[in-house]
Amino acid sequence: MSVRVVIVDDHPVVRAGLRALLSTDHRVEVVGEAASGEEALVVVARRAPEVVLMDLRLGAGMDGVATTTALLGRPDPPRVLILTTYDTDADIVRAVEAGASGYLLKDAPSTSLVEAVEQAARGETVLAPRVAQLLMTRLRDPRPDLSAREVDVLRGVAEGLSNKAIARSLFISEATVKTHLVHCFDKLGVDSRTAAVAEARRRGVVR
Repeated sequence: MSVRVVIVDDHPVVRAGLRALLSTDHRVEVVGEAASGEEALVVVARRAPEVVLMDLRLGAGMDGVATTTALLGRPDPPRVLILTTYDTDADIVRAVEAGASGYLLKDAPSTSLVEAVEQAARGETVLAPRVAQLLMTRLRDPRPDLSAREVDVLRGVAEGLSNKAIARSLFISEATVKTHLVHCFDKLGVDSRTAAVAEARRRGVVR
């Protein structure tokens, strides 16, 4: 019997591509799709899928994590499988903490995706190899989490921006940027901007 699936992604081309890909395999039946978190709540209620393929970024409104939390708070909820291009440590942890059954990247082969859907439907956890590696690194090296603002500052550093430019882009003072960097250095166990970016990339915090 086919696993009933709903696809949630804000890009029509991606939804169409996933539907076409999954429709070639008899083990999966795509019963609906949604372009936003709010629409997903309605579609899932109507179509009662066993598995929801959820993107993390859904434009304005609810993101993938918020939608996952809302879906899993309902009676007899579906399994939610995150399928995204985002593989940072923070994204992965948020999704797992929300109760997602798995986390896959959009470059996964079609056969792997179908198998992942089946595994999720059986209640198993599914992780892309790169995602599993990031989680293992986090467990082996448990340091305090960077705040969302600290990650924003680090991303600016990774892009080669000066403290002044970062401050301007985030609408904060240059002194606040420096304070965030001090906290980043402490949490990452480094003592320079270059080392901070390298360590953040190793952990998957920034690209």
